[in-house]
Amino acid sequence: MKNARTVTAGTVAVVTTFALTACGDDSDSSTASGYDGEVGTTDLSSVCPSTVVVQTDWFPEAEHGHLYEQLNYGGDGRDAVSIDADGKTVSGPLFDGENGYTGVDIEIRSGGPAIGNQNVTSQMYQDPDILLGYVDTDQSIQNSDGMPTTGVMATLAKSPQMIMWDPETYPDVREIADLKDENATVLTFSNMSYIRYLTGAGILDESQIDESYDGSPATFVAADGANAQQGYSSSEPYNYENEVQGWMKPVEYQLIHDAGFPTYKSALATKTADLEDAGTTDCLSELIPVLQRGVKSYMEDPAATNELIVEAVEDFNAGWVYGDGNADYGHRQMAEEELVADGSDGVLGSFDEARVNEVLDIVTPIFAEQNTPVKDGVATEELATNEFLDEGVSLQ
Repeated sequence: MKNARTVTAGTVAVVTTFALTACGDDSDSSTASGYDGEVGTTDLSSVCPSTVVVQTDWFPEAEHGHLYEQLNYGGDGRDAVSIDADGKTVSGPLFDGENGYTGVDIEIRSGGPAIGNQNVTSQMYQDPDILLGYVDTDQSIQNSDGMPTTGVMATLAKSPQMIMWDPETYPDVREIADLKDENATVLTFSNMSYIRYLTGAGILDESQIDESYDGSPATFVAADGANAQQGYSSSEPYNYENEVQGWMKPVEYQLIHDAGFPTYKSALATKTADLEDAGTTDCLSELIPVLQRGVKSYMEDPAATNELIVEAVEDFNAGWVYGDGNADYGHRQMAEEELVADGSDGVLGSFDEARVNEVLDIVTPIFAEQNTPVKDGVATEELATNEFLDEGVSLQ
C-alpha cells in the first residue's frame, strides 16, 4: 500500500536514536525463543540484536520464503518456531543453513492488513525494534525526504506485479498496452506509482483506471472478463484458475517490469540514518550474507519452509487464504520467470545502479505531481547499496 504518513523531524530523531541503541547491544545474550542449541560457524550474537526483526509487506507467502527459510523448519529449529496468531508474527532461532545456529532469533512480522495497511516505511520509523523492512525502490524514493530508507538486499530481481486479463474476452491482447486499444477498465489499488507511470507514458489512458480494487475477486468475476486487474504473477494466476469460485479458468498477464517499470519489489531496507552507526553496519555486514544464503537455500528446496508458511497463514486465520498449491506455484513462478535471480553483476541480491536511476527518473515527476516531492539531489547510494553483500553468493 502507498498510504503516506507524516512523521515530524523530532520523532524521527528519537526513533533513530533508539534503533541505533538496539543494534549490536549484547548486554543480554539470551534469546526470546529459548533455543539453547550450539552456535555454529556464523555467530551473530556479538554484533546483532538478540532478535532480528523484519517487517514484511503482506501475510506469509512464497515471496517471503527466504525469511522463513532462516528458521530451519525442516531441521533443528522446528520445535523452537513460534507462530503468534494475534500478533501475526513468526519467530524462532535464526539459522545459516549448513553453518548452523547463529546465536540470535529472527521475528518475521506480517504486513498489509496485519498492520492496518500502513506502509512498511511508516512502521520502521514508528518501531525502533525493526531492523529491516520490505521497501520497494519507488517507495524509498517517494519517502526519501521525510522517512529515508536504503535498500541493502534485493529479494526479487523482477517484481511479480502485473496486470492480468481474460484471454477469451481479449484474444488479441498480448501486453498491457493492447488493453488501451480495447478500452478495458483496469482495476487497481489507489495511488499506485506504477499505474501513474503506465498512464503518464501513454501505455494506458487515465479513463481506464478504476482504483476501487480492494483485493477481492468479486468485481473482476462479476464483470465476466470485461475488466483487467492488477495482481502478482506468483499468486493470482493460480488462484483464479484453481480457487476463485465463479472463474476457475486461466488468465493472461504482463509483468509491470516488462512494461518498463523496473522497481525492486520488496527489497530489504533499513533506515538510512542507521547506516551511520557502526553497530548497525557491523550487524548488516554479517547478517546480509546469511540472508543471501537463505534465498539460495529456499529456491533449491522449499518444501519444509512452504509447510511453515501455510501453517502460519492457517493459524493467523485473518482472511488471507494460502494453501500448499499456492506456495508451490509461487515458488515455481519465482524460478521459471526469474523473479528471483542473480543481479546483473552475478551476485544474488544485488542492485543495479543504472536501474535504480531509471526508477528515480520515472517516479520523480510522478511524486512531484502528487505533492510528495523526492529529496532534492538524492543519490543512488542513498536508495540502495551493495555494501553488505557477499559477492560469492549466487544461484549458479
